[in-house]
Amino acid sequence: MIDVLIVDDDFMVARVHRAFVDRVEPFRVVGTANTGEQAIAAVGELRPDLVLLDLYLPDMFGLDVISRLRTAGHDCDVMVISAAREADAVRNAVRQGVVNYLLKPFEFEDLRHRLERYAAKRNSLLTTVVRGQADVDRVLTGTTLAAPSVSLPKGMSMETAELIERTLRGTDGTLSAAECAARTGISRVSARRYLEHFHDTGNAEVSLRYGAAGRPERRYGWRA
Repeated sequence: MIDVLIVDDDFMVARVHRAFVDRVEPFRVVGTANTGEQAIAAVGELRPDLVLLDLYLPDMFGLDVISRLRTAGHDCDVMVISAAREADAVRNAVRQGVVNYLLKPFEFEDLRHRLERYAAKRNSLLTTVVRGQADVDRVLTGTTLAAPSVSLPKGMSMETAELIERTLRGTDGTLSAAECAARTGISRVSARRYLEHFHDTGNAEVSLRYGAAGRPERRYGWRA
């Protein structure tokens, strides 16, 4: 699971964001905060992996929260969700290492894509083995394998597609959608969509495993 803290001064907005996050696997909301001081205290208590941070807080600017967190030694990731459109705010957020910057108002799909991209990159960083410069470049730029020769269907991200491809290529044998989801940190439904896409484009092959009862399990392997 990826634990999330939501920070927003509007209680209703925080509630909506919580409902959005809870719809995306493997994320779960572990708490909410409505001020900067509450956010700092909550991070110390809950130790979230990711903070969804509004910048317009009643007691301090959101970027000051990030500075306070780093000074206190907290290494949680931060995604800004704010109506702040000032160029300086965006530049300073990037300088402070935010993983993304989403402008209000937004739709569920806007947040879902960013969360899934974050989960994919986070899993990649956790599993990266540095054998040479190419591995370092992948960590720094977020790029992995060469882009597929065909464009992805609407709603799919290149980062997640590359993660699924790398996972299949590195598997000795085949994977089910559930096993692929567990290895990559994305939802089973999303994993199946990408796996089926690779099958449709001829990059992956499918085999069926029959159990004692029920429908056979679809298993995927990357074509050599």
